[in-house]
Amino acid sequence: MRTSVLYTAFAVSAITLFAIACNNSSKETAAETPKADSASLVKRGEYLVGISGCDDCHSPKAMGPNGPELVQELRLSGYPSTRPVQEVDKENLKKGWALFGPDLTNAVGPWGMSFAANITSDASGIGNWTEAQFFTALRKGKYKGQETGRPLLPPMPWMNYKNMSDEDLRAIFYYLKTTKPVENIVPAPKAPTEL
Repeated sequence: MRTSVLYTAFAVSAITLFAIACNNSSKETAAETPKADSASLVKRGEYLVGISGCDDCHSPKAMGPNGPELVQELRLSGYPSTRPVQEVDKENLKKGWALFGPDLTNAVGPWGMSFAANITSDASGIGNWTEAQFFTALRKGKYKGQETGRPLLPPMPWMNYKNMSDEDLRAIFYYLKTTKPVENIVPAPKAPTEL
């Protein structure tokens, strides 16, 4: 009888611990995913993304009658991974020029060549990021929001965004997490010696 009581106590303890673990992980996930009651926060984020110029570099474009126009189905997906990387006239770089690719999703200069990141909600974008990572990327200029990561490369103007309020950064993060996911693994940057 004593053995069955011990087995029962062990089983109840195991089930309780499992339930607590499952409950805690769902709370963490819920904190990272915008909720329906955060509609005003998401709307504010959409506004801030629009006026902050995120589309300028992070959205592929096609030439239209009025110049470059966003390719809506690829909005905020960064440099298209299917596009070959253009050759660079190194003589212009020696003269101090910084140049943009045809649709502004890549740039080249003294730092080498950089490619605009995918900031859609896809896993190849910021879909798996936490709010803390997003804050680290925009406040400290760290790649993928990793404290020990490399610096974000030009032309990403994170220095202009680092003083945004927590509320504004959170709104942008929440909005980006609601964007249409676009699978696109952006190429790694190229050092000046690789050009």
